[in-house]
Amino acid sequence: MLALRLIFESLGFAWKALKSNLLRTILSLLGVTIGIFSIIAVLTLVDSLQKNIVDSLNFLGSDVIYVEKWPWTGGNSRDWWKDYIKRPNVSFEEYKFLKTNLKNGQTISIFADYQPITVKAGSNGINKITLNGIGEDYDRLFEINIESGRYFTSAELESGRNVVIIGSEIAKALFPKSNPIGQYVKIKNLKFTVVGIVKKEGESFMGWSSKDYSCFIPYDSFRKLYQTGTGRWNELGSTIGLKGYENDLGLVELENEARGYLRVKRGLKPAKKDNFTMNRPEALVKVIAGLFDVLGVAGWIIGGFSMLVGGFGIANIMFVSVKERTSIIGLQKSLGAKNYFILFQFLFESIFLSLIGGLAGLLLVWLLTFAPFGSLQVVLSIKNIILGLGVSSIIGLVAGIIPAAVAARLDPVIAIRAN
Repeated sequence: MLALRLIFESLGFAWKALKSNLLRTILSLLGVTIGIFSIIAVLTLVDSLQKNIVDSLNFLGSDVIYVEKWPWTGGNSRDWWKDYIKRPNVSFEEYKFLKTNLKNGQTISIFADYQPITVKAGSNGINKITLNGIGEDYDRLFEINIESGRYFTSAELESGRNVVIIGSEIAKALFPKSNPIGQYVKIKNLKFTVVGIVKKEGESFMGWSSKDYSCFIPYDSFRKLYQTGTGRWNELGSTIGLKGYENDLGLVELENEARGYLRVKRGLKPAKKDNFTMNRPEALVKVIAGLFDVLGVAGWIIGGFSMLVGGFGIANIMFVSVKERTSIIGLQKSLGAKNYFILFQFLFESIFLSLIGGLAGLLLVWLLTFAPFGSLQVVLSIKNIILGLGVSSIIGLVAGIIPAAVAARLDPVIAIRAN
């Protein structure tokens, strides 16, 4: 209880000292304010940018393995692509083989896309559209929000009927005054019956094409329009999507099993490398996170210089404060004040000073979140607020420890005689 009372008394002395020298206080905390603003502003922008990018990758699905020809993250050399271009494309036969044999796969589907295409309905048309050919269980891998109409039936997917699900912008352009459901659109001069409309998504943060400008048709219908297969240069590559069970942590069992079966299907000997890639969204997120870590370090370096200047400013002010209150310190000691009481008094003053500067910096960052950044949503997180206050406290503690120690060791008799 005594220690707690002394702490509160120390806080009172610190607050009075700060109020009595307002101009000096403001000038002292400018360095800390700029430093905290620089660090937390960069970290906030980096966190917000990373979150927006990761959110925009939601269309890749969660816990999905993509079996493809090309890796998403590229290679380690300039000519890495030369090895991959020789690889065969993923084929429909390989999809059927995996679907028949996989035991760990909860969901498996095949899909391919082609862009840009033009879609027409009567005298209306819209170009730069992405055409997606999707197999069975595609909707179990990826979310397709149907606003009106319905999803494909099993019979439509298996037989490859000419049915289509269109994006909201396509529906608006082709059927501005009528309901698209049940009407026809033309894709490569073939008629497709509209059975569903996808709910409007809006443009993603990265500007990637959303479902608003996409058409979905059964995979076998897609194969009627475009050649898909493993061999020829003019054949489109497909992608096999795999989703495992919840007890398969990290999808390790599914990935290993699928790799083994695909190697068997392609006749690869044990010594040969895989001639296919198993892409994971998590790997892409890790690459992005690594880039943002570099930006975060840059923010710490930039803000660190300002914090250093601010720390020296606070230390200088504290030395001045000790000199101005030397006689008061002597009087306090003569009345029985312990050394740690004097130490706490100046330490809390230093920490208070730094915290006020930190709060001012955080306030500026908070105001920054209201600035327009286009589709980027900037949010000041609780983590960054705590970090800013923590760094401010440490700066105040380090800057005030030597002046506080000097004040605590003053001889009371000499201190009282000081002018």
